[in-house]
Amino acid sequence: MEPGKIASQAGHAFLGAFLSPSNNPEVLQEYHSDFPKSPGTKICLKCPTLPALLQAEAEAQEEGIPIFKVIDSGCPNFFGGRPVITALGIGPCTKEQVQHITGKFRLL
Repeated sequence: MEPGKIASQAGHAFLGAFLSPSNNPEVLQEYHSDFPKSPGTKICLKCPTLPALLQAEAEAQEEGIPIFKVIDSGCPNFFGGRPVITALGIGPCTKEQVQHITGKFRLL
């Protein structure tokens, strides 16, 4: 994917996970307790394979961490018009909660 497409997919992943029904008001309040001074940390990691991404999704779900899997709609300009999984939003959560799931991935 081109950088702009990656950025848009990451935006979808963040927003989807943030707005996940599994996020209760207390979690969101804690996450934004000092917003806008500190809007929370967001990182983009590179996942080498689809099976690795799906494994991270399953592990996060098992831990009760909110997730959002982004499936690009398959518009003709990208991926030959076929729907494709492009990103996974995880959180909000602490580094300690997610490190064992995402630690194997590298920064994008």
